Amino acid sequence: MTEPNIQQPPADPGELPFVAPCRLLAPKAPVQWVRRGWADLRRAPLISLAAGAVIVLLSLAIVAIGRTLGGYWVEIALLSGFVFVAPVVAVVFYAISWQLEKGRTPQLRGCWQQVRASFGNLMVLALVLLVVFLLWGRSATVVHIFFPAEGKPDLGAMLPFLAIGSLIGTVFALITFTFSAFSMPMLMDRRIDAITAVVTSINAVLRNKQAMLLWAALIVAAVAIGFATAMLGLAVTMPVIGHATWHGYRETIDASAYPPSELDQGD
Repeated sequence: MTEPNIQQPPADPGELPFVAPCRLLAPKAPVQWVRRGWADLRRAPLISLAAGAVIVLLSLAIVAIGRTLGGYWVEIALLSGFVFVAPVVAVVFYAISWQLEKGRTPQLRGCWQQVRASFGNLMVLALVLLVVFLLWGRSATVVHIFFPAEGKPDLGAMLPFLAIGSLIGTVFALITFTFSAFSMPMLMDRRIDAITAVVTSINAVLRNKQAMLLWAALIVAAVAIGFATAMLGLAVTMPVIGHATWHGYRETIDASAYPPSELDQGD
């Protein structure tokens, strides 16, 4: 683990930096995050799996709504939006890892207190993610102009639609990943504003491209496993990724210049 590679905190202790320093990561660092995430799941299995089960139920509800509203393509669109809301859903796993880090037995009450302490800024970031999701949804409707006119198109006729749709979805997903990779856990850990957390996340991602590409691939693989198992696998993969995100934040971001969260004041 190297020293922070950007600005040091200013000399005046009352003046906080606009961007928290980040560390340079080894290209395979996310693999260790996943291992630590799995360890957290094993240390707090009941509460982690219960939260994972809630994600499964939400995902199944999305599938049911998609089939009711418009069938297969609406279902795919809604499930694709999972990428944009996952950082918000994962806050409970950050709270569990935070409690384990403090040597506490994770409890739902403690998770709620930790989320409530940062609720305002978390909701600001959640609103931003919602706006990105809505923009992506609007773009998806525009892409429908490339959908073949015939009733049962073959794969060749579908390729332009699939290629353009995938490209647009990837762009929006990368934008979301860049500014939410570390911002959510940072908002829970420190008393900062959402803008500082987002800028810090963007800076850290751009300075660690190789490691973050691997991290993005691991997240996609975890989601794919969940989808391939009729959503049931999400009960395990989402807790692991959520806990791993917390450890990734701890290893990557040096947020020591900012005051700790309200619940951390007494430790």
